[in-house]
Amino acid sequence: MRIWIDGGLRDAGSATVSVLDHGLTVGDGVFETVKVVEGAAFALTRHLDRLARSASGLGLPEPDLDEVRRACAAVVEDNPLPLGRLRITCTGGVSPLGSDRGDAAPTLVVALGEAAPRPAATAVVTAPWARNEKSAVTGLKTTSYAENVVALAHARRAGASEALFGNTAGRLCEGTGSNVFVVLDGRLLTPPLASGCLAGITRELVLEWTGAQEADLPLEVLEQAEEVFLTSTLRDVQAVRLVDGRELPGAPGPVTAKAMRVFDERSGADLDP
Repeated sequence: MRIWIDGGLRDAGSATVSVLDHGLTVGDGVFETVKVVEGAAFALTRHLDRLARSASGLGLPEPDLDEVRRACAAVVEDNPLPLGRLRITCTGGVSPLGSDRGDAAPTLVVALGEAAPRPAATAVVTAPWARNEKSAVTGLKTTSYAENVVALAHARRAGASEALFGNTAGRLCEGTGSNVFVVLDGRLLTPPLASGCLAGITRELVLEWTGAQEADLPLEVLEQAEEVFLTSTLRDVQAVRLVDGRELPGAPGPVTAKAMRVFDERSGADLDP
């Protein structure tokens, strides 16, 4: 495997960053994960737009998106895979030990790893911790992911593949790496961005393509929902069959199955919607 780092491809063994890189020392960085199918990156323009928004929100220099595109193309071409996870990371670069940034240029890393197709349905649990919808980094896709690591490990111990957060107001928010949709009285709903959730690319497309609506929802909606599904770059639309041990019979239900079908058709017809 070869990885793009700061201007060119390197063998994985020599693709290194400084131990003083701010992304390593304090998690000062932003990233995107892009699905690659048979050498084609999906929805890359939307991902790069969000990368730029995240960098701006974190106070990092705006990434050179033309360079990022060239890096993505070079990595994908050099590492052919049937299904891959393309990871784009931009950090604050070499900096002093502490929260202050240095004067060095940002670090850009693009790498590709193999991905496996996700099952059609999965189990989730609610996290015992809350998302802070008023955080300075709410809505930014930053490399400060420790909270998600802890919550996902909690879900794995419970036999689930994802943990769902409420926010500090007790409203439904998001998963550790996914957005959540629920079907309530036949209506397809998802938490608004004001809940503190990330503006997921797949979430955005499902809203555009299915007629789903944003709604401020209590966390307890998971106890009453007729159907639940997750969206993310590598999950696409994935039905939930168990929520905290509560079975949702027949998952994927009819609304979820339709959303899955529509997403497959629309994404297959346009690789950069």
